[in-house]
Amino acid sequence: MKVILFVLGLSVLLQCVGVVSSQAACKLKAKFQLSGFKDVDKKKVVIGGMFPVHNSVVSSPDANTSGLSRSSGCEGFNDRTFRWTQTMLFAIHEINNMADLLPNTELGYVIYDSCFTISKAVEGTLTYLSGQDEAVPNYRCGTGPPLAALVGAGGSDLSIATARILGLYHFPQVSYSSSCSALESKFQFPTFLRTIPNDKHQSSAMAQLVLHFNWTWVGTLASDDDYGKYGIKDFKEQVEEAGVCMAFSETLPKGSSPEDIRRIAQTIVESTAKIIVVFSSDVDLSPLVPELIRLNVTDRTWIASEAWVTSALLKQPGASSVLGGTLGFGVKRADIPGLQQHLLDLDPYADPLTEEFWETAFNCTLDYALAQRKSEERTRVYNGLGRLGPDGLCTGSESLARLNSTYSDVSQLRITYSVYKAVYAVAHALHALEHCQDQQGPFLGIGCADIGNFEPWQLMYYLKNVRFKVPHTGEDVFFTDGDVEPFYDIINWGVGGDGDITYVTVGHANASGGGVSVLDDAIVWNGRALQPPRSVCSEDCRPGTRKGIRQGEAVCCFDCILCADGEISNVTNARECVLCSGDHWSNDAHDACVPKIIEFLAFGEPLGITLSVISACGALLTVLVGVVLAVQVNTPLVKANDAVLSFLLLLSLVVTFLCSLVFLGEPQPWTCMSRQVCLALGFALCLSCLMGKAAVLMLRAQALKAARARHKAAAKGAKGAQGAKGAKGACEAAANSCSPDVIMNSSNFHDAIAAATQPDILTCGHQRAVVVMATLIQGVACTAWLLLLPPHPVKNTSVQNIKIILECQEGSVVFICCIFAYDIVLALLAFVLAFLARKLEDHFSEAKSITFGLLVFFIVWISFVPAYLSTRGKFMVAVQIFAILASSFGILACIFLPKCYVLLIKPEGNTEGMMRPHAKTPDGTSTGTSASLATAATEVNASIASTAIDD
Repeated sequence: MKVILFVLGLSVLLQCVGVVSSQAACKLKAKFQLSGFKDVDKKKVVIGGMFPVHNSVVSSPDANTSGLSRSSGCEGFNDRTFRWTQTMLFAIHEINNMADLLPNTELGYVIYDSCFTISKAVEGTLTYLSGQDEAVPNYRCGTGPPLAALVGAGGSDLSIATARILGLYHFPQVSYSSSCSALESKFQFPTFLRTIPNDKHQSSAMAQLVLHFNWTWVGTLASDDDYGKYGIKDFKEQVEEAGVCMAFSETLPKGSSPEDIRRIAQTIVESTAKIIVVFSSDVDLSPLVPELIRLNVTDRTWIASEAWVTSALLKQPGASSVLGGTLGFGVKRADIPGLQQHLLDLDPYADPLTEEFWETAFNCTLDYALAQRKSEERTRVYNGLGRLGPDGLCTGSESLARLNSTYSDVSQLRITYSVYKAVYAVAHALHALEHCQDQQGPFLGIGCADIGNFEPWQLMYYLKNVRFKVPHTGEDVFFTDGDVEPFYDIINWGVGGDGDITYVTVGHANASGGGVSVLDDAIVWNGRALQPPRSVCSEDCRPGTRKGIRQGEAVCCFDCILCADGEISNVTNARECVLCSGDHWSNDAHDACVPKIIEFLAFGEPLGITLSVISACGALLTVLVGVVLAVQVNTPLVKANDAVLSFLLLLSLVVTFLCSLVFLGEPQPWTCMSRQVCLALGFALCLSCLMGKAAVLMLRAQALKAARARHKAAAKGAKGAQGAKGAKGACEAAANSCSPDVIMNSSNFHDAIAAATQPDILTCGHQRAVVVMATLIQGVACTAWLLLLPPHPVKNTSVQNIKIILECQEGSVVFICCIFAYDIVLALLAFVLAFLARKLEDHFSEAKSITFGLLVFFIVWISFVPAYLSTRGKFMVAVQIFAILASSFGILACIFLPKCYVLLIKPEGNTEGMMRPHAKTPDGTSTGTSASLATAATEVNASIASTAIDD
């Protein structure tokens, strides 16, 4: 490209010096249409300037087919940027009048209007470098004063375009408002410097502000240029790392685009984000404000970049309801003495730009012919109504001081102050170049440069190393890789009493290390709210819950899911719940692990007390029964069927009653080993005693049944004898009876009765031996269990998560099943034997008592199984204790209650006479007594003798 420019420039140069004829091959293709200020006559050095005095170029320039094409004109005069232009003129005028800064050099200037467009900025740059109205790339035509540097060119996009061109020639450029971070690259922009902080610092400060107020759900708007794109990009990178999510990201269009503006406004309305970060110029943002006012968007807080935070362009009617409460970042502010007077002392006829400003400010015209023509038109329009419109001619003496204009407002000199510093930076660099000491200059071969004829790169050396104090403010200005120290004021938009927007500084941001400092209480939020707005996609998840990310949505949008049982979260917005350790469980709020409830059937709780009392009462009642039997141990009823077995039976019941107490309380190793063993041995002794008693009764019943059969045969043989007639009837009745009763009314049955009342096959010794052997077998089995696999206490955490159940682990299921199966076998044997002897009727039938007692025993333990399996924890123990007590009470009541009734209530039944057999009644009932069978043999002879006497 440089070769092409070189060839083009060479041809133009030859044309300029007259080497080629008027019919040269190169010709001017277009005419630049630039406006601005210029003063280079008799000046030693010229400083260039570029300001976006207008907001845009004319969208549809008139077509020109008859001559040279002309670049578009500009429209949309901007009072604020015009003030920047005047500030540069004021600074140059101030420097020219200073005795200590460039005392021997008077500065000139060439200032162009960039119209806030890249094309105009490029036009101005090329024209400035060429030194004439027709730009000649790569050449400067003319012999005027040297060009020092360019102050400009406004927005970042404009400066990027101009910096690429100026960098080719190592021409210095000092920008006052181009803050884009892309411009920090010295490889692409080697001669670019700026007096405004780099946007990477502003993006960082914005991110810190968002995080300061815990806003996690924000929307972003960026202008469609490098300034907006780079600024929002840096902001997003920093906040997204901290967990902030973007509700939406929209780009503000350049120029007029009503459809895009309506779409963006609708996006803002529909979004739930209450915070909107805007990286844009005031020019690009201003079209959106009327649409937001129309939609009544009044519940948003705006975060402003420095490009629009103090712009009057946004002070539109009704804007305070939309933009009130805005927080933004402004560059350093300063008061510049004399500037306001300079702004007011404006000659409206000095140049076209000033004329346009005057006409725009006062809504009139300085062109007399135009004013007269407009006046005549208004006269024709209003004459029929009896009205005469104003002529619209400016007098030129209108007062700017009385005009409430952004141009003359010097209360927020921020970018204006940056312009002021940029001009002084160039002036101090020129001063250092001019006052270079001979033989001490920085340039090889020539030492020092000549202020009247220097190269741009020579000034660049001084400019990048310049350091000076700004007049009136004392600020120390220097460049570090082309950037200045980053410092921002945090500005809050308030609403004054008259409804106008006011700017209040509520904090500072020093991105070089100081961070963000905000006076929260000083901020006036939109709608005069006292508290900062909340801007979150989802409310924080309280402790006890965790985040559940919504599929396909931003990570800031989530559901709060309650932690599962046994898990907790003790922080806000926990990503996952933490599992409690084995002995702990989550509380009801799931925000802390608490020790699990220790559960066992304690003595002190109501259920434990109840069972303890019942158990003690059962044992005491059993002892009282034993006392009653002991007192009357020599009576016929007590002696019947071995009294020793009766006392052993009572002892076993005492053991079963008391062993239930071992099931209560916290399980200990000794209680775990003793509870089931005591129960098994107690029931083994009890059931073996019952089996011994039932066996004897069964054998006696069988003997009586055999005797009855023999009686019936003997009765048939004695049928013809007269002396035995009455006895024969009795014998026949006895033979026909279904009961194995003892019939003792006839001497004919004397042999049968004697046979039936022979001594028992099972003597008392046999019964006791059976009891001892049965209990000993159980004892051996229990001893083996305790030695091999003893029960032990365990903590059961699997049954109920919130509880630790202290229980006994039985060691071996096989052992415990065998032990209690043995007891069941004893019970079944005793029941079968007692059932076979149940028809041995008497005043007191012990066989029936044993049968009923064992039925109760079976009913209780059969009911125990499903009840035990359906309960958990301490209630399992309670069910087992209940079964033990119920079965023990059943045996005690069924077997010993009838005896106690006779012994205590009906003592007349406890006599030898009552123990003797009685004759059968005519209805077939018998009064034989099983209790008297032991003495029946002695009674048989007496009955036979009595029968012989009667005959």
